[in-house]
Amino acid sequence: MRRLRIDVMHGVNLDQIGRRDPQHYGTFTFTELEVRVKKFARELELDATFWQTNHEGEFCESLHIAAERADGLLLNPGAWTHYSYAIRDALELAAVPAVEVHLSAVDEREEWRRVSVIRDLCVGSVQGKGLDGYREALELLKVGMTEKRNSA
Repeated sequence: MRRLRIDVMHGVNLDQIGRRDPQHYGTFTFTELEVRVKKFARELELDATFWQTNHEGEFCESLHIAAERADGLLLNPGAWTHYSYAIRDALELAAVPAVEVHLSAVDEREEWRRVSVIRDLCVGSVQGKGLDGYREALELLKVGMTEKRNSA
């Protein structure tokens, strides 16, 4: 059986990790984040690819074709999480298991960050655990994908 394919999709400003508030986002770089997540994925016998954009339409277009290249999605849309119904609709169209992940504890920050317009479409959500949260998110995603595979 082939390994499960994961798309790790990062949204707006995630490419600026390392420059952003270290209290919320840590001091590592975006490249360091990708290296660590790739390692987590290998340990879980998942094939991970990475994608990042600061353009909402590109994020939506990537979701439109997600099912062609991935069995599951690990999503950190950044600020779009809190208000982009376009991304929500595109995620619904993707129809693949997804997990929402955030480096910071968004539910404990500003009121507007506590809203997620995608959470109810996801099989899980992880926040506030920094880089290690990505491993937990991958574990949740693997369970969700396995359940989908077994029910097909």
